[in-house]
Amino acid sequence: MNKNYSLNELNLIAGDIIKNAQNKVLLFHGDMGVGKTTLIKEICKVLGVEDVAHSPTFSLVNEYQTKMNNTVYHFDFYRIEEEEEAYDMGVEDYLYSDNWCLIEWPENVKNLLPLDAVPIKITLLENGQRNIQL
Repeated sequence: MNKNYSLNELNLIAGDIIKNAQNKVLLFHGDMGVGKTTLIKEICKVLGVEDVAHSPTFSLVNEYQTKMNNTVYHFDFYRIEEEEEAYDMGVEDYLYSDNWCLIEWPENVKNLLPLDAVPIKITLLENGQRNIQL
């Protein structure tokens, strides 16, 4: 999947990601401010999360329940300085739980990630749209 989109198309993009992902571990790559958290919030809505999703920058992980009582984990590893920090928090238990794991700044824990995790690259375009590659 390689698409350009505007913010008013987030719902469609989120649905496309869920349909096209070959795994429930999604790795969101992109510069600061490109819209990773905004897209993850929309993915959470599409998955049926009723809580308001927000970035877990300081807690590293937020856990959400869907209407169907499934679990979605949202990670933000921006502040991780060494992979050991993620390992100590039990990140492997989350990643191999068969629940959705939506990960911002995955490059900071690259050696701990499943090999079949789905990389997603978001780029801000000059016209204000984003490009997403899955």
